[in-house]
Amino acid sequence: MIQWPAMAPDASAADAGTFAIGGDLTVNRMGYGAMRITGEGVWGPPEDEDRARGVLGRTRDLGVNFIDTADSYGPEVSERLIGEALDPSGGELVVGTKAGMLRDGPGQWRPNGRPEHLREACEGSLKRLGVERIDLYQLHAVDSDVPYEESVGAMAELRSEGKVRHVGISNVSVDQLAAARRIVPVVTVQNRYSLTDRASEDVLEACEQDGIGFIPWFPLAAGSIARPGGPLDQVAEEQDATQAQIALAWLLKRSEVMLPIPGTSSAEHLEENVAAAGIELSDEQFASLAQAAA
Repeated sequence: MIQWPAMAPDASAADAGTFAIGGDLTVNRMGYGAMRITGEGVWGPPEDEDRARGVLGRTRDLGVNFIDTADSYGPEVSERLIGEALDPSGGELVVGTKAGMLRDGPGQWRPNGRPEHLREACEGSLKRLGVERIDLYQLHAVDSDVPYEESVGAMAELRSEGKVRHVGISNVSVDQLAAARRIVPVVTVQNRYSLTDRASEDVLEACEQDGIGFIPWFPLAAGSIARPGGPLDQVAEEQDATQAQIALAWLLKRSEVMLPIPGTSSAEHLEENVAAAGIELSDEQFASLAQAAA
């Protein structure tokens, strides 16, 4: 299990370097995923909304200028809190939100890629975030009951209408990425990926080839290599860091298009995550971890 020490580093997300989403939205590569500022099971409001707003405010202090969320987080709660705490309309913060998932209760998710739903969801996100145009609008999932081209086509229409600046997709294969790009410029892909879960390696490579941002969700998965005395533990000791920080540093070194968005409801954990932006793994450390986790 990944352990967190008690520390408050004076780190900045800028230490990770930058990436230009869509070529015109330059963000620090260490971002923040705002799923955990909701209630248990990503359902309902958090127990302490002021604390959640405080965590969001701390992201700004730490140089985080890219936040990922979705209308289904809560649902609607995460977007509302971001709108209240950070005022994304100011232009200094890039918010990527997602549509295409419905919620029936805590921990329950089901896709809905119908064009009419995506359009309605977009209007709601615009209002909650308090913006006239969404910086990055992502199709949250592939809905097997709806032709993929229709779902992506709806995203393209929202972009052409000026309600969306850039379009991203999530949980896709290489073929689905190619299909989406035939309909609309795709600037980001958000797939599950971590040091120990590299099933989307081919998708990452496709993104690297064409300069598409890759947003790994569940980025801190470490599996058995995180055992005490294991490979991750050894590198963490060498770097005087936590295992979680090393897992994030590995992602940042893996690719220049990588945009990690570790999420937390704790300001302390947020600080520790951002501190990973300043960790430079040696080529030997990077390779040893990749091999151990293969």
